[in-house]
Amino acid sequence: MRLRAMAKINLGLDVIRKREDGYHEVRMIMQTVRMYDTLEIRKKQAPGISLRSNLPYVPSDERNLVYKAAKILMDEFHVEEGLSMKLTKSIPVAAGMAGGSSDAAAAFVGVNRLFRLGLSQEELMKRAVQVGADVPYCVMRGTALAEGIGEKLTPLPPMPECYVLIGKPGINVSTKTAYENLRLDAIQRRPDIDGMIAAIRNQDLRSITEKMENVFEPGIMEKYPVIGEIEKFMEERGALKAMMSGSGPTVFGIFEDREKMFAASEALKKSGLAKTVFASRIYNRSE
Repeated sequence: MRLRAMAKINLGLDVIRKREDGYHEVRMIMQTVRMYDTLEIRKKQAPGISLRSNLPYVPSDERNLVYKAAKILMDEFHVEEGLSMKLTKSIPVAAGMAGGSSDAAAAFVGVNRLFRLGLSQEELMKRAVQVGADVPYCVMRGTALAEGIGEKLTPLPPMPECYVLIGKPGINVSTKTAYENLRLDAIQRRPDIDGMIAAIRNQDLRSITEKMENVFEPGIMEKYPVIGEIEKFMEERGALKAMMSGSGPTVFGIFEDREKMFAASEALKKSGLAKTVFASRIYNRSE
């Protein structure tokens, strides 16, 4: 079985407060894009899980979220057959695009199908939160409002058709670093999440982009000015809005015009500002 583990961007990301348990409460609009890792899984006679990847530094044991997700289901349902998995990474690592979470989601979906466990999407999502806050969303995909620590999900109507240019500079930013650089009392610009939901329902792309913000951006951009340079580069070439995704450092630009996006993509590759450049479009869960 071969599965696509699709990347996500945050069209709006707000951090409301820090909870007593140390987690932060968020409100986010999540959106799947057509950039993906692939996970190949097959049964094997010998018991246990084997995992390999195209990247030598990706762990192949329980430190890997794919392994962890598969083990949760196999342990719960006492699966005695073995499982062999091959992960091919294309989504940049530590990029704010939920690559690891999406890989884990693919493992949950794949193991459920391969061993005919009969779990519904909702049942998979309940188990997925054990691996990470973004994993239930990556099982669901599409356009969604995420609240709580990211695990409370409300599906939204699909975004209007648009094109997404992704540019990741040659730096990595961990979620931990992003939160360390976030000063809740100093946040000046927040996304208008409710306004964005209304604009999505009205299929008004320009109104959606006008309301987009990411509260992590100022703190991360202060440390890595190249993020702001990539945003400016995209907007000067036709993006309605360019913004950092998640905890960064990946920047995405929303385009109405496909040709403008491709022209901006070629120019960004030549500029040297971004190490990874990917021209994509949004994914609709009905596809």
